[in-house]
Amino acid sequence: MKIALGADHAGFALKDHLRRHLEAQGHAVSDLGTHSEDSTDYPDHAAAVGRAVASGEAERGLLVCGTGVGMAMAANKVHGVRAANCNNLFTVHLARAHNDANVLTLGAREVAPEHAAAILDAFLATAFEGGRHARRIQKIADLE
Repeated sequence: MKIALGADHAGFALKDHLRRHLEAQGHAVSDLGTHSEDSTDYPDHAAAVGRAVASGEAERGLLVCGTGVGMAMAANKVHGVRAANCNNLFTVHLARAHNDANVLTLGAREVAPEHAAAILDAFLATAFEGGRHARRIQKIADLE
């Protein structure tokens, strides 16, 4: 799967850990930055990843900041993005199965690297259920 990654300075280390995890699984990864722990603005990276996903350049996106909240707020401003901040397995499963989330945001200050990898794996493995949920996703799209 083609996955676009982005992080601010707070999420850099976890993003890098997850990039290596994805590459080891054979995914095509596009790392859109940041590439260091130097201070940077999360909306810039959220926009880059959001645009990559919305354009079809990437099938899914991953964004990491301190909490994941700012990244989700910024990414959701990009038309066609459904970003979900999921710091546990239950939430990520429903975000994919019911909400067809196409961007996952994580909080590097909230989730240990091993747990973050498990959440990311669930995000990639869980299919959208469609059915009654498709009608709701359309209503979200209509808000755009």
